[in-house]
Amino acid sequence: MRSVQPLIETRPPSVAHLFLDRVNATPDAEAYRYPDRTGPDGTVAGDADGTVADEHWHTLTWAQTAQRVKAVAAGLMALGIRPADRVAISSGTRVEWITADLGIMCAGAATTTVYPTTNTDETAFILADSGSRALFAEDTEQLAKAVASRDRLPELTHVILFDAPDGGITADGLTVLTLAELEALGSQHLALDPGAVEAAVEAVDGDGLATLVYTSGTTGRPKGVRLSHDGLAYQGLAQAESALIAADDVQYLWLPLAHVFGKTLVSGQIHTGHTMAVDGRVDRIVHNLPLVRPTVMAAVPRIFEKVCNSAAGNARARGGITYGIFRWAVDVARSHARATEARRLATGRGGAPLGLRLQHALADRLVYAKIRAAFGGRLRRAVSGSAPLAPEITYFFAGAGIPVLEGYGMTETTGAVAVNRQHDMRIGTVGTALPGSEIRIAEDGEVLLRGPGVMRGYHNLPDRTAEALDADGWLYTGDIGELDADGCLRITDRKRDLFKTSGGKFVAPSEIEGRFKAVCPFVSNILVIGEGRNYCTALITLDESVIMPWAAEHGLAGGSYADVVATPEVRRLIDGFVRRLNGELQRWQTVKKFTLLPRDLDVEHGELTPSLKIKRPVVERTYAAAVDGMYEGTNEW
Repeated sequence: MRSVQPLIETRPPSVAHLFLDRVNATPDAEAYRYPDRTGPDGTVAGDADGTVADEHWHTLTWAQTAQRVKAVAAGLMALGIRPADRVAISSGTRVEWITADLGIMCAGAATTTVYPTTNTDETAFILADSGSRALFAEDTEQLAKAVASRDRLPELTHVILFDAPDGGITADGLTVLTLAELEALGSQHLALDPGAVEAAVEAVDGDGLATLVYTSGTTGRPKGVRLSHDGLAYQGLAQAESALIAADDVQYLWLPLAHVFGKTLVSGQIHTGHTMAVDGRVDRIVHNLPLVRPTVMAAVPRIFEKVCNSAAGNARARGGITYGIFRWAVDVARSHARATEARRLATGRGGAPLGLRLQHALADRLVYAKIRAAFGGRLRRAVSGSAPLAPEITYFFAGAGIPVLEGYGMTETTGAVAVNRQHDMRIGTVGTALPGSEIRIAEDGEVLLRGPGVMRGYHNLPDRTAEALDADGWLYTGDIGELDADGCLRITDRKRDLFKTSGGKFVAPSEIEGRFKAVCPFVSNILVIGEGRNYCTALITLDESVIMPWAAEHGLAGGSYADVVATPEVRRLIDGFVRRLNGELQRWQTVKKFTLLPRDLDVEHGELTPSLKIKRPVVERTYAAAVDGMYEGTNEW
């Protein structure tokens, strides 16, 4: 079976073209909002206790953005950057990331993305493998990674700092400029050649390299995915035609721009011209939402999971009656969303039975309105991607008035290739193909994709490219899925993550993990194990912000997180949720034993990718003794 949507026939050849068209169409409209990131003394704004102070938000019109972008582009040309040269960005999400990226593309060059959390060795690998000639670095910490690896980076000649200390800075063998200095250099270049940027954009070939995104990967060295100018421009139009974004939206962008999910959101924003509020500091999300009051926001599943866990924890802390009302409201939200979906699919019209509608109206006043207010009160839709989102969580948000549209895509497809539409949500699926994209299921269940967004290959890895792309342009994703009669795609697991027990039964661990997240409000991460074993086990971490208040209420105050999760009380608590999970599973899927880990998984220890996917081999190696302990005394042969 195949799912395909009509091709978007007319589109500009690049995001650079899209950008100049947008500037010409709405020069005085608001393009970006961004906060002050420094105090008057040049340090990061904050209070003595470590909390971040209120910040003033600035705005840029499209014309003002174009002035900065053109100065960056011309500045790069003045430094000797030529079409197709790679220029890297190593920074958190901020408006300067966007203007630098657009400047690179408007110069005809290609952006290499680097997560600021990437260690020195891997940063050096990415810069060397990509052949990047210049680097936009957020601060001296990112600069230091390039300096420490200077002997491995013969092609790197210039570093441009977003945040630079007073008095300037030097680095052996590198020319270091501030962003303001680069823009000044660009302005001088434009004074001599006013049409330089427009000429460079006009020369951009849609099939040419626009971006090298290095997959964070759950195993091994990252691979550089070659994304074309045409693929990025296609994403902008496809998002709009799928009604994910509209011209009157205000979008809050905090996702990493080094990840394809965040980066392609900018393509859509440029196409529609809506306002985007940009601040990548995750610890500011809760604070920023009521200030930004977005109408649309994209996030990874962990954010929606944490909202659910936090809401449940807050209700529990207020006492039995409040928590009881909250749990009732959760059940009503899910029942209402299910009933509405079922009627819409059966009759084409939504709506729930009268009794459920009355309960829903009461629950809305007591609970849902407060949840919507926490998102700013204007959120029309949210988009979830990068990893599976448990259907029970999606049903809850839908019932609470915040439709979460789950989508599916890869770095290798320039982001989304399928997504749910708000008017036709199919919860539990990732929706239908974006306009111009095709989905097919191979005989073994693997999902195959084809369309304008599919990569041009892996950088410097022809053999890996040949493994992933066939002669007809189909990308082999490594995901297992199925298409229903309406073309909706359901992803069931990663092909490489499926395992077979010693009894010969196949197990899809992500399905079990998703179910557990739906029933346990305390979980942060879970990893189901069982390859070649005679039963399944799990490594579990808990959400510290939720379990610690619970512990205090149950006489366990004063201990660390590690102390708390080691107590019999917490063990019994989680065991109850594991038993509830097992009641929903086939016998061979059930989790017979579990271990609560003494800390959460994180990026710093290499256990999560920057997009918060679990690196299974790393976690299993780190906690091999705990895993072996769950199988001691069993007949494993």
